[in-house]
Amino acid sequence: MSALSSITSGSTAGRIQMKNSIKVFRAKANITQEQLANALGVYRQTIIAIEKSKYVPSLTLAFKIARHFKVNVEEIFECEDADLK
Repeated sequence: MSALSSITSGSTAGRIQMKNSIKVFRAKANITQEQLANALGVYRQTIIAIEKSKYVPSLTLAFKIARHFKVNVEEIFECEDADLK
C-alpha cells in the first residue's frame, strides 16, 4: 500500500488524481489530526477528509500544510494528471 492517499478532483473529462502523504508526515512528527488542524486553523474533519481522499485542499491550505512540516508542497502532494507529466 502506498503512503500517498489518492484524491480525484473535477467533474470534466480531464480529471486530476491527487495523492497526499499527510498521514505519514503526521506520524513522523508524532502529532494527531486534531493538533495539525489546530495549527492550521481548520477543523479536524478537514484533515480527515484530505487524508481519506474525500477533499482536495485549496492551494493556500496545501502550502500551509507543507510549511507546517517544513517541506515543499510536492513532497506531500502529488498530481497524477497525465497532461501534467
